[in-house]
Order: sequence, then structure tokens, then C-alpha cells
Amino acid sequence: MNIIPKYDFLVVGAGLYGAVVAYRARQLGYSVLVVDRRNHPGGNLFCDNINGIIVHRYGPHIFHTDNKRVWDFVTSLTDFNRFTNSPLACFKGSLYNLPFNMNTFCKLWGVTSPSDALAILEKQRSNALTTLGGRQPQNLEEQALCLVGEDVYQRLIKGYTEKQWGRPCASLPAFIIKRIPVRLTFDNNYFNDTYQGIPVNGYNDVIDKLLQGCEVRLDTDFIANRVELQNIARKIVYTGAIDEFFDFKFGHLQYRSLRFDTEVVKNPNFQGNAVVNYTDVDVPFTRIIEHKHFATFGDDVYNNPVSVITKEYPTEWQPGMEPYYPVNDAANNALYGKYAELAAAEDKVIFGGRLAEYKYYDMDDIIDNALNVNINI
Repeated sequence: MNIIPKYDFLVVGAGLYGAVVAYRARQLGYSVLVVDRRNHPGGNLFCDNINGIIVHRYGPHIFHTDNKRVWDFVTSLTDFNRFTNSPLACFKGSLYNLPFNMNTFCKLWGVTSPSDALAILEKQRSNALTTLGGRQPQNLEEQALCLVGEDVYQRLIKGYTEKQWGRPCASLPAFIIKRIPVRLTFDNNYFNDTYQGIPVNGYNDVIDKLLQGCEVRLDTDFIANRVELQNIARKIVYTGAIDEFFDFKFGHLQYRSLRFDTEVVKNPNFQGNAVVNYTDVDVPFTRIIEHKHFATFGDDVYNNPVSVITKEYPTEWQPGMEPYYPVNDAANNALYGKYAELAAAEDKVIFGGRLAEYKYYDMDDIIDNALNVNINI
């Protein structure tokens, strides 16, 4: 017996990719059901409101792009503030500006001119290349030393990276760090993009606008309810883990996961900056986020007598944990390739987003992909 689908689209996952595709489908007049296994929409963009402070529950998300079409799209949904990402790195109690720039080099070496900083960088890079004896870097440590030299690597890269990936830098593949931005100016803006900011009312506002007109079912696991859900729509947009969709036929893809410890502190200005990275390997967390600074600037931070901070702890991913970062080494990429072949044969299903494509994306790329995918039925 043929089952007549109730909806045109079933979108599995109410994160950014799924929400943008759902929005486009509604704009075209299609009926859309969105399901998500979490108890809230928005995926990792979801924000809490704690003591009047918008808190990025799953780590900081700063929107930045050179893509005017994407910027025009997101700003048509809500207003964005002027936040500029200028993180700091703390190493053994000393603070350094990121990205690596003249402020960093002045702190490291006491230099104030770009030519003096460049001379030190080039000498340390040359030493690293000499050590390789003409061969290409074989691991992340060798790659980083060739790009930025010993001092920057040892203080500001090594410990942070080993905590992030849970492995010594000498055992990590070189491709993880293809390039490291180095600026011979006193510019602390981490990004080079033309457009940058954070939604004034938080990312929940963006997601809510995108999902208007859609039926949304939370606490609904597509995989656990596949028999019921797979024939409910004419087309499926799947944004979950691709290996899970195919019942781990070829085995599990690997990820890194994160743990977030969030607390209210009785201090209106805990660290004076939104993000401070901790690059000592013996400090267990990688960074402290002070959420107030994403939306409140200057002396206005003192209008609220408390602040909210989050310590971020990378962890080894295990099945059942939340996956955050794909481990795109050769073995995992080959395994993903097998799943991608199966996905290509699924005429009814569109696979998109970080988990379905096993690739880390910035938010603007996610939106661009979702705007470009063919959703005509």
C-alpha cells in the first residue's frame, strides 16, 4: 500500500543548516516538519539567558564572512552588533594577543618594529627548516615550527593543541595546521573578513525566524523513530552523523568532543575579554569564555553586578557523546568516503552540515551551502 506523505520536507536536525533549508522550503510554499533529538532548536548555536546575560551554551560563535550574500541574508533576519573577535592567550600567567601580531611579538621579544620581529621569525623558521634537512614536515610540530618558529610554538601553540586533540603534536598530522596567520601590524582583530558580529538578541532569535511556519518536534530522535518518520515526507534533509544514518555499516567515524563548565561569578568583569585561551598543557581547560563581552561593551559591563563564565574542556569522543570536531585524518576520511558513496545513492535524502558531511564548517559556509542546495521537488 502506498503511503501518502504528510509533509513535503522532513528536516532532521534543527541546527543552522537544517534551519536555513527549512526556511527556504517554506519560502517556496512547501510544508516542513523539523525534528531534533535535543530539547531545543538551534543545534550548537543555542543560547541560554542567565542573569540577563546571553550565554553560548556550546561554546562561542562569532559570525564572520566575506560573502555579502550570506551577510545580507543573516542581517535580514535580525540585527547584529559590532563584536570584534580579539582573543588572548595566557601562558604561565602572561597574556599574549591573538592572532600572532606585533603586540604578541613585543611581549615575546621586546621588539617594536615589524622588521625586527620579522628577522627573529625568519631566523627561527630557518632553524626549523634546517633541522628537517630538506624533507617536508611529517607532523604538526614540525609544520608549526616551520611556520612560526620555536618561541611562538612552545608558548602559544603546543600545549593548547595537545589539549584540543588529546595527542602529542609530534603524533598529529601536519595538515591540521596548513597555515598560521602572522601579522606584522598591531591589529588584534582575529578575522580578516569584511563582515563580523553577533546577533543582538542572540542566535536563538535567528533560528526562531528561520523556523517560522515549520512544525518543530523536539526530543525526537530520527534514528530511533525511523520507521515512523522516513515515509512522512516526500524529501528528507538529514544533518545528523552520516555513519549513524547507515547504522555504522563500515564502523564509527571519530570525533573530538567538549565539556562545558558554566558558572555565575560575583564579578561584573571577570577577565576583561570574551575569550582567553590557556596554552599551558598542565591547565586542563583550553579556554575561558566570559559571555557578557559578546554583547556588552566598555563600561556597560558594570551595569550587571555578576558575570557568566564557561571553561571549555576537550575530551575524547565515545559513542553516545556529542560529536564536535571531525578527526579528518587519512583513515577517517577514507571511511567517510565509503559512507558518502552510500549517501549519493539516496535519491530521497539530502545530506548536509558538519556531521552529515564529516567536515568542520564555519557558520557562513554552512549558510552558503544551505542556500545553494537544490530543494525543488
